[in-house]
Amino acid sequence: MKKLVIYLMSGHATPELAAAAVEGGADLVELGFPFSDPLADGPVIRRAAERALADGMRTRACLECLARTRELAPDTPLVPMTYAALLEAYGWDRFAAAAGGAGATSLIVADLPAGERPELRRVQLVAPTSTDERLRLAAEQTDGWLYLVTLTGTTGARNDLSPALAGLVERARAVTPVPLYAGFGISTPAHAHAAAQLADGVVVGSRAVEVAEGGPDALRAYVASLRQAIDAT
Repeated sequence: MKKLVIYLMSGHATPELAAAAVEGGADLVELGFPFSDPLADGPVIRRAAERALADGMRTRACLECLARTRELAPDTPLVPMTYAALLEAYGWDRFAAAAGGAGATSLIVADLPAGERPELRRVQLVAPTSTDERLRLAAEQTDGWLYLVTLTGTTGARNDLSPALAGLVERARAVTPVPLYAGFGISTPAHAHAAAQLADGVVVGSRAVEVAEGGPDALRAYVASLRQAIDAT
């Protein structure tokens, strides 16, 4: 079965939102740890990060959010997504240990390239601009699955699925047997259906963050629509 990953920004309401996403059919939840200069994130997630920071969501509070989310979603993989500067400030080993203790099953560090800090277990990201050598290295070091960034640029909803995804999937499959999950720019059930025909999983972020502003019921229904579209592949 193709996997559905939902990204949510850490906040006081996030545990309940994550539980609703799982009820709607999410297989994995990414929890954004807000950062003041998120280079990979588009306007929706940037604004969500700014609101989270204004609401006091620093690293310790985000770890507490992760722990509460684990209580409400005991069997769902939970993956914090953040930036290297946050881990540098908190302490690399300290962060990895604290995240694991709070229930994280892996990590994503958006701006930490493959090959740097290989001792840190994390999901690696690759993009259409990644060389075959970089693809191979990321695949060797990734934790469980490889995150395919479907386009160059930041996160955010787009009108159409990136035409670069098919080529990236083909190149990645040539160098690794690990599951390939596609993200960035996927926002509608039609996008999710098309991406699931190519990749092993689909990651939805910006649109999920927008819908989550309407509360758990709205998010549950949205995730269910994505689940239905993916299962129809």
